[in-house]
Amino acid sequence: MRFYKNINTAVKQIKRITVCHSGLSGIIPGCRKDSRRTSFAGMTMLASFMAVLAFASCTVGPNYVKPTTEVPALYKETDGWKKAEPKDESIKGAWWEIFDDPQLNLLEEQVNISNQNVAMAEAQYRQSRALVQTARSGYFPTVTAGASFIRVRRSANVGGGTFSGADTTSDLLLPVNASWEPDIWGKVRRTVESARAGAEASAADLEAVRLSARAELAQDYFQLRELDAERKLLDETVTAFKKSLELTKNRYASGVASRADVLQAETQLKSTQAQAVDIGVQRSQFEHAIAFLIGKTASVFSLPAAPLDAVVPDIPVGLPSELLERRPDIAAAERRAASANALIGVAESAFYPSITLSASAGFEASSLSKWLSWPSRFWSVGTAIAETVFEGGLRRSVTDQARAAYDANVASYRQTVLTGFQEVEDNLAALRILEEEAGMQDEAVKAARQTVTVITNQYKAGTVSYLDVIAAQTALLSNERTAIGISGRRMLAEVLLIKALGGGWDSSSLFLTDSVRGK
Repeated sequence: MRFYKNINTAVKQIKRITVCHSGLSGIIPGCRKDSRRTSFAGMTMLASFMAVLAFASCTVGPNYVKPTTEVPALYKETDGWKKAEPKDESIKGAWWEIFDDPQLNLLEEQVNISNQNVAMAEAQYRQSRALVQTARSGYFPTVTAGASFIRVRRSANVGGGTFSGADTTSDLLLPVNASWEPDIWGKVRRTVESARAGAEASAADLEAVRLSARAELAQDYFQLRELDAERKLLDETVTAFKKSLELTKNRYASGVASRADVLQAETQLKSTQAQAVDIGVQRSQFEHAIAFLIGKTASVFSLPAAPLDAVVPDIPVGLPSELLERRPDIAAAERRAASANALIGVAESAFYPSITLSASAGFEASSLSKWLSWPSRFWSVGTAIAETVFEGGLRRSVTDQARAAYDANVASYRQTVLTGFQEVEDNLAALRILEEEAGMQDEAVKAARQTVTVITNQYKAGTVSYLDVIAAQTALLSNERTAIGISGRRMLAEVLLIKALGGGWDSSSLFLTDSVRGK
């Protein structure tokens, strides 16, 4: 009640000042005819009114509290996980350097410069920062200035008078107008708060796009290198199969082997050669994908063949609670919840009256010679209070929409957190299982090689048929390709784990500086 009394008192004072300068100074008690004294009194009262508004202002709507979410103490799949050496509990920014591949390093550096998705996200971030300044403009008054000249000739048939030269007049006007709506209910403050949180969400989106592009490039790169390794294996196998065909032809020429053995050896050779050629299709597609990610056309980009020969590095996993600060998508979802919360206050401010202060001053005269003289001056100050009386439930529905939007953003945030934990657990499990599988597969490759050696010697001795040789060679090739595939999958799981952990990003770099925040 005290707040409303202060407002009413200030409004009455401003109205009184306005009336005093409207030509009724001799009628209203307390109005002085001295324009200078009255001007001083008017400005004093206006300043007093503004002070009352500033003192009594408040911010409607709920204050933001970060949504809670369930966070496990440890990751389930870290049982027996080998810690990185040295004991660094976080991934560094240039995470791709842990793979110690100079070619990959060069490609990753180009993502931030030439990737068009990153460029688009960066432009959207700059746009969201500009929106913060747009919202901040509501703190300040609007001032306009201009000049006008009007020449008027009055009709001789108006008021029953007759036309004379005095009926033609001029009006030269040079006004400066100012209006300001004090942020009494915190509408502007909540709008700025929402825009600032939106800009911070956009900054997190930019980092998420960078991380996604870099992770995708690393995946494509390792898959391409995996294909290079398979192609190298197939080429070496083709060389071995040519020797087997030559051996079979010699045995056929000497009458030891049959024509069927020669045909089977030729079939095996041609089939392997076809597999080696077929790998070129997938390799070209991955090469084109890498070119796209670094902002180049496929026609001007190529990578020389280099078989996958990377060592799977140890990744510092950290604690689940740290994930909330490391992943840019989680940070973006949380900032959107903050932005939606502020919009509730913006919606609720519509339930309260709006107060507008206005002022005008300048020079007005009927001739150019008197236009800018002191007696031609004029000024006025005033205030207006408006309250919506009936709008058919519009304000309530808008507020309900804002609250529902906030609830949706909170649910999105919690879902993003759950997705993050799932992705970390998935790739931890993949790395653990693939490491075990790789050991077993290496043993299978060794056994298959020994089998080929034994069966080939038996074939030369004439104790087994050439079908046995083909079966052993096919089994060896299959196991070797499987081993290469497991190595590639381990590298992909490493990249995906780094991406799931946030790629070395930290939310402390997210929040805007004071100059942008408007403090």
